[in-house]
This record gives sequence, structure tokens and C-alpha cells, in this order.
Amino acid sequence: MFTRFLRGLVFTFLISSAATAAEVATNAGLRLARFDVDATPPVGSHLAYDPVTNTWDMTLRARGVVLLGAGAPIVLCAVDWIGIANEGHDAFRLAIANAAGTVPGRVTVHALHQHDAPDCDFGAEKVLKDAGLDPINYDGTFAREVIRRLEKSVREAIAQAQPITHLGLGQAEVREVASNRRLIGPDGKVRTRYTATKDPAMRAEPEGVIDPVVSLVSFWNDDVPLAVLSYYATHPQSYYRTGIPNPDFPGMARFFRQLEIPEALHVHFNGAGGNIGAGKYNDGAPSNRVVLARRVADGMKRAWDATKREPIAPGAIGWAVEQVQLPPAKHLKIEELQAQLKGRQAAFFLQGGSSKIAWLRRREAGRPLEVTCLTLGRARILHMPGELFVEYQLAAKAQRPDQFVAMAAYGDYGPGYIGTAIAYEQGGYETSPASSNVAPEVEGVLMSAMRKLLGTKP
Repeated sequence: MFTRFLRGLVFTFLISSAATAAEVATNAGLRLARFDVDATPPVGSHLAYDPVTNTWDMTLRARGVVLLGAGAPIVLCAVDWIGIANEGHDAFRLAIANAAGTVPGRVTVHALHQHDAPDCDFGAEKVLKDAGLDPINYDGTFAREVIRRLEKSVREAIAQAQPITHLGLGQAEVREVASNRRLIGPDGKVRTRYTATKDPAMRAEPEGVIDPVVSLVSFWNDDVPLAVLSYYATHPQSYYRTGIPNPDFPGMARFFRQLEIPEALHVHFNGAGGNIGAGKYNDGAPSNRVVLARRVADGMKRAWDATKREPIAPGAIGWAVEQVQLPPAKHLKIEELQAQLKGRQAAFFLQGGSSKIAWLRRREAGRPLEVTCLTLGRARILHMPGELFVEYQLAAKAQRPDQFVAMAAYGDYGPGYIGTAIAYEQGGYETSPASSNVAPEVEGVLMSAMRKLLGTKP
């Protein structure tokens, strides 16, 4: 009887050891965790421009993926908000990093920049509260709730992570959506073709400099797609100021593709679309929202059909970070902004003065921004701050024509618009004192960072 007991004990030990070994073997490979939470603010709270009066059929989402098995976890997160800036951006990254068991430097958080959506800047919130003012659209109550939801969702997702065996890469042109917003007249001055343009003469102007390509990165477990990440550069507005949170046409396109491939989580990132919009193809009629959404979804489908899969191993994945100090705009003086705040000047509030103060304080404290690059085999994914001009995205692709290069912008929203050096000479809305918090020298800083990152290997 004792012998049978020993045999049973040995058998149990062997089974347990085999299970542990299998678990270790699985954990040694690449895995993907997927998370997705509702980021729609409740009625009575504030969007970037208006109070929330109602809800729409489609919610705003905060979703993304966690890459496991290639060093410390890497997290890519996209949020259907207008922007997440300064201390708000820090808080999102830190909370997600803690939930994923990694460091903030391996977490990216990007907004898609829809306008019927919230703004988040805990630094701006503090500036206003310290002045005894209602932070209104900078009230961080709901943002902190979304952060809590993300923490919970990321932890739960990691417990259900699935193996990754293959990487998929595909690209296609999106037709009749993007157009350059900055039209240079005969006098060399900029006329702005906004995202909704009623003037037929301005709509008749050429598309201008754009990147028409939507890039798809997909993760697979053998033949099963787990997640599809899409990258496309344009302002995402068809029409707004409705008081109803909605993800606009890129969110609808993402939803259409989710219906087509329900087994995969679809995560969309806005590329360097700071000077790009749908103005050539959109006069602001509500019916254009679904038209634009279908055109983007069509490009996504063709990129999906063109996707080529290849095996992926931990050694083919890399993560690189460049810390940058972006030069502040010369017109920004913290003393003047604080005087405007004290005097309750309308321009201070209309131009996001409290966020500008928060941005300048971070610069004075020497707080850098992080530009990062994810290597996935032959793919390079750049993560950039602010409302970046499309020229940066095109330059990145030109630097590495031998690689599959994609870009997500609208990371830390603190810098506002980030133009090219010449754009600041040309004028226009995007590079005006109201819109851009950085100086023309920003081009050299970011181009240098991109060159370093794109030269890295896994």
C-alpha cells in the first residue's frame, strides 16, 4: 500500500512537472493580450467643446494590445479622444504600465483626435483649480475612471494572452478621403481648407501633399488573426459640435472591419495628420460621415487582402526610445499666460491657456518627451507626439524604403500642432500662436530622433 502511495506521488510529481514545463515553454514564446474598454463620457460631463447631452449608437473606445515574451511587456493603446496631454498622458502610461508589469517607457498612448470627444490634461486641470476656477473640459474625473477601467482590463487581458506565431503586414491606398489643409496662394500665404469645407472652389483644389496609404499590422496564432492595428493620417472629423460623443468616420471604418473579421480586435491609430483633413471631399453634410467611413474601410480591406504573413519570434521584436526636448514657441511666455489667467481673459480659455502653462512648466522642469519605435521583423512603427504634419511621416518612410514603416501621432498632446520649419514661415492656422506650442527648430529635433530610431535593429 505504501508502495502504491509512493508510485502515485511520483506520478503526480511527473504530471505536475510536465505541466510546469509546458507552461514555461508557452511563456517563453510570444503572446498577445487584447484589451478594450468604454471611454464614452456620461451625459452632463464635458467634451472638448461642449457638454454631453446624449449618446450615440457607437461608443468611444480605449483599446490596444500587450506584447509579451520579447523582454518587458510592450503596450500599444489608442483612445477615441481629442487629445491626452502633459500629466494626463503620464498618468495613462504609468497606470497601464503598472497593470502590464512593465515601465512607462514601453507604453504608448495615442488619441485619434475626434472632436466630439473628451480632452484630458491633468496639468491644465491643476492650473485652473489652483486659480479657483472650474476646469470644465479639463475636469479629470471621468478620465481617472477610464484609467481605472484600463488597469482592470489590461490585467484581465494578460491572464488570457494567446500565443503569437505570425506577423501580417499589408498596405493599400485610401481613395478620396485625405487632402492637405494648407493651400498656398499666389501671394505665398496659407489658406486653410478645413475638415469640412463648403467653398466649392477650395474643394476643387488638388489634394496636395498627403500620405494616402493605410498600413495594417496583424498578429496571428497560426491561421487565427488576434489583432489588426491600422495606421492612416488624417484629421478624423466629418462634422462635430453635436454634444454627442462619437468616434466619427475612422471609428465607423474600424467598426465595419470588426464586423468583417470579428475574431480579431481592431485598433486604429491616427498617423501624422496634423495638416491633413477630408476637406476636399467633405462639405460638412452629415451624410458624408458614412461615405468617408466606407472609403477608409475599403482601403483597410484592400490592405488586409494584400497582407503577407511571416513567422515571428522574440528575437525579431525590438523597442527603442529617444528622449527629446522640443523647443517651446517663442511667443509663449508663462508670465503673460498667468496674467491672462488672472484677468480671466477670453483668449486664454479659448486657446487652451491652462494646457500651455502646464506644457511650459514641464519644459522648464526639463521633462522630456519620448519618441519610440517598435521593430516587428521588417516593420518599424514610430510613435510621435502632438498634431504632427504629414511631412514627418513621409520623411520616415523615405528614410527606410527597405522597411515597412508606419506612424502613430497624437501621443502626448502637450505640444499642440507640430509643423515643419518652413510651415512657420508660411503662416496659417496650424502654426499660429493659438495652435502650436513649439518653435520651428522642432523639425530638426524630431527628424534627428526618427533617423536614430529607424536605424535600430532588434
